[in-house]
Amino acid sequence: MTQVVANLPHNWMLAPFGEVVDILDSQRRPINSEEREKRPGNVPYFGATGQVGWIDNYLFDEELVLLGEDGAPFLDPAKPKAYLIKGKSWVNNHAHVLKGKCGISNRFLMNQLNQVDYRRFVSGTTRLKLPQAPMKQIPLVVAPEPEQLRIVAEIEKQITRLEAGVVALKRVQANLKRYRAAVLKAAVEGRLVPTEAELARREGRSFEPASEFLVAQPLLAVPKKAQAGVPVPPKAKHKEPIAPDATNLPKLPEGWAWATVAQVAAAVQYGSSAKTQEAHVGVPVLRMGNITSEGNLVLDELKYLPADHFEFPELLLENGDLLFNRTNSPELVGKSTVYRGHPSPCSFASYLIRVRTTAACDTGFLGYCLNSLIGRTWIKSVVSQQVGQANVNGSKLQAFVLPLAPVSEQLRITAEVDRRLSVIDELEMQVEANLKRAERLRQAILKRAFEGKLVPQDPNDEPAGMLLERIRNAGAAGGTATPGCAPTASDSVGRGRRKNQKTQPGVAVSQK
Repeated sequence: MTQVVANLPHNWMLAPFGEVVDILDSQRRPINSEEREKRPGNVPYFGATGQVGWIDNYLFDEELVLLGEDGAPFLDPAKPKAYLIKGKSWVNNHAHVLKGKCGISNRFLMNQLNQVDYRRFVSGTTRLKLPQAPMKQIPLVVAPEPEQLRIVAEIEKQITRLEAGVVALKRVQANLKRYRAAVLKAAVEGRLVPTEAELARREGRSFEPASEFLVAQPLLAVPKKAQAGVPVPPKAKHKEPIAPDATNLPKLPEGWAWATVAQVAAAVQYGSSAKTQEAHVGVPVLRMGNITSEGNLVLDELKYLPADHFEFPELLLENGDLLFNRTNSPELVGKSTVYRGHPSPCSFASYLIRVRTTAACDTGFLGYCLNSLIGRTWIKSVVSQQVGQANVNGSKLQAFVLPLAPVSEQLRITAEVDRRLSVIDELEMQVEANLKRAERLRQAILKRAFEGKLVPQDPNDEPAGMLLERIRNAGAAGGTATPGCAPTASDSVGRGRRKNQKTQPGVAVSQK
C-alpha cells in the first residue's frame, strides 16, 4: 500500500518495492569462469558490484539497475550497492536485476538504492546477503516523474563536481607519496643537506669520515626463544662483522662509506612471543600493526604483558631503538620505525626485530635507509615467501648494506627528513580528511535528494499518487506496468522539461 509520509513533499508518496520495480531475477544465469573462458566474446558479464568478465552471448538488451544480492558493501554508506547497465549484457546470480516500472526512472531508482540503510534487510556474518524477500520490503519514495528527472540531473551534476575534486585529491595523495620517496632517496644519496666534507672545506676544518667509526664491537643478541620462567642473559658475539664488497656499489659522497647493519649494530633482537592480553594492565607491546607503511609509529590497539614477565627487562625498549617488521605481506615487510620513548615501559612482539646501534649510526638514519628505495629494493631481493607472508630474518637484516654518512651529517640528514616528512604527514592527513568529507558529501547529496530537498518542487507536476495509480492500472490490465512505455522516456536527462500532460494508463508521456 502506498502512503504519504509527513516529512516528504506533499506530492510524493512511499510505495512498496514491488509496486514500482520489476524484478527480473528469473532471467539471470551464472556461468563459471572456466566456461566463460571457452566462450570469449564482447558482451559484458556482471556480478554483485560491477563487471567481472566477458562472454559471447547476452541475456538482456536494455537499461537495467543491478543491486548486489551478496558480496556487496551493504554496510558501507560510502560505497555503491546498485549500478546502472545498458545494452547487451549477461548477469550472474550475485546481483538482483531490476527495472523501474513505467514512469519510474532507472537512475532515480539506482541513486535511491545507494542511500538505503540495508541493516534491517541483509543477513549473514562474513558475507552479507540481500535475499529477494527482504529486498521487497524496502520502502521506496516516489516523486512526480518530471521531478525525478530534475533530481537525477542535479545529482549527476553535483556528484560529477565532487568526483572531479576526489580525483584532484587522489592526485595530490600520489604526488605526496612520490615526494616522500624522493626525500628519502635524496637523503641516502647525500643530496638533501650539505655534506660534512663540503662544510669542512667551507669552514677550513677537518672532519671524521664514516669509515673511522666502523670499529668492530661485540654484538649483543637475545635468542628468539627462551624457556618459560628462565631469564635470558644477553649473549655477546665477538666475531668481527665482515665489511661489504663495494666493487659494484655506486660511488658515495666524500666521507661516506658502505657498511652492513652488523657493522653498526650493538644489538639485534627478536621480540617477545608470549601471549598478550587486551586489558590495559602491565607493559604495552608494540606489534607490526603499530608501524605504518610510511614508517610512523601509531599507538592504537595496544596489547599488554604482565609487568613481571620473565623476558623483562631484556626486551624493554629504549629511546632510539629501531623496530624492523620482519614478517608481513610482501608490500609491508621491512617497514621500520624508531621508538621515541613513549609509552614507557614498552616491549615489542616477535614479528619485530629491535636494532640498537653503536655510535657509528643514528637509528633514525638507518630507518630512513631501510624505508628508502635502496632499502625496499634490497628487501624484495632477500625476502622469503611463505603462504602469503614475506619474511626477512635477523641474519639477513644484519647483512643489509647501507650508505653511511659521517655521524654529524647523519644527524643533520635525519633532522631535515623529519622536518619534511612532518609537513608531508600533515598534508596527507588533510587530504585524507577531505576524501572522507567527500564521502559524507556524496551521501548528503543523496539524502537531500530523496527527502525532496535537492531541487524545488513544481506545483504543476502531476502528483506521485496519479503516477502510482497508472502503474497499478497498467499492471492489472496487462500483467505488467511497462507496455507502451518508451524505453528511455523516464531516464532521458537534459532533453528539456516535461510539461504536465494527461496520459492514458500505459502510455508514455510525450516530451517537448
